Amino acid sequence: MAIVAACAVPHPPLIIPAVGGGRERGIQSTIDAYGEVARRIADAEPDTLVISSPHSIMYRDYLHISPGTGARGSFAQYRAPQASYQVDYDQQFVLSLEAACLAEQLPAGTRGERSPELDHATMIPLHFILPACERAGLHPRVVRMGLSGLSPAFHYRVGMLVQRVASVLGRRVAFVASGDLSHKLLAEGPYGFAPEGPEFDERVCQAFGQGDFLPLLAMDQGFADRAAECGLRSFQIMAGALDRTQVQPSLLSHEGPFGVGYGVAYFQPVGDEGSCEERALLERYEQWHEQEMARRRAAEDELVSLARLSLESYVRSGGIPVRVDDLPDGRALSDQLTQRRAGCFVSLKVDGQLRGCIGTIAPTKASLAEEICANAVSAGRRDRRFPPVEVDELDDLVYDVDVLCQPEPIEGKGQLDPRRYGVIVSTDDGRRGLLLPDLDGVDSVDEQVRIAAQKGGIDLIGDSYRLERFEVERHV
Repeated sequence: MAIVAACAVPHPPLIIPAVGGGRERGIQSTIDAYGEVARRIADAEPDTLVISSPHSIMYRDYLHISPGTGARGSFAQYRAPQASYQVDYDQQFVLSLEAACLAEQLPAGTRGERSPELDHATMIPLHFILPACERAGLHPRVVRMGLSGLSPAFHYRVGMLVQRVASVLGRRVAFVASGDLSHKLLAEGPYGFAPEGPEFDERVCQAFGQGDFLPLLAMDQGFADRAAECGLRSFQIMAGALDRTQVQPSLLSHEGPFGVGYGVAYFQPVGDEGSCEERALLERYEQWHEQEMARRRAAEDELVSLARLSLESYVRSGGIPVRVDDLPDGRALSDQLTQRRAGCFVSLKVDGQLRGCIGTIAPTKASLAEEICANAVSAGRRDRRFPPVEVDELDDLVYDVDVLCQPEPIEGKGQLDPRRYGVIVSTDDGRRGLLLPDLDGVDSVDEQVRIAAQKGGIDLIGDSYRLERFEVERHV
């Protein structure tokens, strides 16, 4: 068996005594569970530790695997430079994994390293696991990888290749998925409270306890973003490393006394690796995803359906825009679309990640229908942050249409609410930035205004600016 152990573990810096200074006793259950995980991994006698870390180098469209012979790091940024760690990398494993990703056309490898230093989400598992291995006379090498902004299926496939490379090389591998749960469990915590926080932790812990990883793949990314988690993609890679493998799950602890969820789980592979077809989760996930996209399409209202029709027709026809008075599917539009004028924004997402967003603050077309069609095409083909949408992406796009109400000037930030109001920041020389309301990950007025100003090239300290707020009719 190539994958001899797997675990999901958190990475609170204060769990390191030199950093915590006694505060670590407030998460004693996590410490005890970490010790148990380390003991079980040492008992499995791994040759290599593969660690996925949310705080290693991360790109939106590429998964980075650390290159070189090894690395070191410390907790100097947490005022504890004496807590330092050094590891040797399994270079053969890294190069083989990179080659496997290239062969499978997965965007992952050793390019783009910005800093070779170990990150805290890697060092904390090592703090527990390496001493346990050393006591057993073991000196495993390490493979460290980051995460990406790509899909759950992508991360699962990377995990599958970890399993394959381990088998080909004859390595006994322990997979360590480093990741905290929700950062929004308590109002008095450092990140505040969101109702999605406790629910996220409950769902993940249930999946851990049952050893059922499909919910980790099918988790709505917007929901996860609102929970402010950092471990989900790490857990998805771990699930892939256990593809078609029966596991004996153990949820060893879960607590969140400081407002951040810390879950510790261990998964013991049992039986013949790769032989359990009922745990071929990629196929099950892709089937679920296809059904979910069909459900979303069936539930789209008239505005969202028109946005989809406009972009899909434009892309498939090679650039011919639709005419709202002669739509290709022959549908008739309601008066709210043909007789009304309004500014609107069309947003596109894939797997919960933004894929394009373009809009108009005030109406520029003869009708809202024409406004939606034009902005849908612009969101898919002319948003400079992204490459143009291609035909093979169309079936996976999720659309939002926000129809803007009339903006109103306000005297200051005290009249804003990022859940209810969007904001416009503008200057006398014509610079203007806008941010829509109720966006995942935008939880404060200051953050909302900062992002809007940044989009308009406005310096909130050096420039004189004014604020407007607006409400939207959101169609999803």
